[in-house]
Amino acid sequence: MRKVLIAISVLLIILIGVGYFVGDYFVNFALKAPPPATANIADPNLKAPPTPNFPAENWTITSADGFKLNATYYKPARESHEWAILIHGYGRDQTFANDYAEEYLKRGWNVITPDLRGCGKSEGVYLTMGALESQDVVLWAEKIVETDPQAKIILHGVSMGAATAMMTAALNPPHLAAIVEDCGYTSAYEMFTAQLDKIFGLPEFPIMPIVDIVSKIKTGVAISDAAPLKSVDKISVPILFIHGDADKLVPYEMMNRLFDAATAEKEKFTVAGAGHANAKRNNSAVYFDTVFKFLSNAL
Repeated sequence: MRKVLIAISVLLIILIGVGYFVGDYFVNFALKAPPPATANIADPNLKAPPTPNFPAENWTITSADGFKLNATYYKPARESHEWAILIHGYGRDQTFANDYAEEYLKRGWNVITPDLRGCGKSEGVYLTMGALESQDVVLWAEKIVETDPQAKIILHGVSMGAATAMMTAALNPPHLAAIVEDCGYTSAYEMFTAQLDKIFGLPEFPIMPIVDIVSKIKTGVAISDAAPLKSVDKISVPILFIHGDADKLVPYEMMNRLFDAATAEKEKFTVAGAGHANAKRNNSAVYFDTVFKFLSNAL
């Protein structure tokens, strides 16, 4: 009996070790900054747009877990109390929000473009797909209010940035007036499960449950914690949902599930034929007309 128990214990130790090794590999592949998975998920040919031709300042804050985070503040031509925090996507940095910033600035908005943790000039070892990034964005909103106590703040995020915007809004940051979420996912767990099959040909079980546990150990949050679908019903400000119906990374049906779960004032903007994060590129004039009409009504 003793030998059997020892054999079982050794086997369990081996299985745990192998499981951790597998989980560690996939956490590093998907989340360690800069994540290697970017090459499989993001468009490698997409280049950052030019920097907006407006006065700019470098802003910094420190996250709750001690990382120095970086952002650029752009000032419009006229004084305004309207502020936009523009949140970039997975594997990108704030420069990929430059064209969005340009449009907001032309319309008289103050703009903040943060580098999310582990991206651009911001410190951080791992991405958390919005779980901790949302807490960081709350800090950016607080910094805006310190600068302008009359600020009206909106969040506009794309892809992971959209997921972050939704989770941020559920935390009730100060002076939040509305959010624009463009092709955000229902959950990072669900999205990565699909990519696990697409890239590696592997099933959800047992890989993803192991990855979820190892993510919690290494980053402080599980991948399953990055789940806007669990947060969207806690948002109290108006939400504009945008999605291309040809999105192969974050399926269009995810937007419908998020929209249905939202209880705040909400609108839906479907862009026919648009792939992931391509809604603006398909027709930027229609895109921004829709966004600013929504924001005008919301504010």
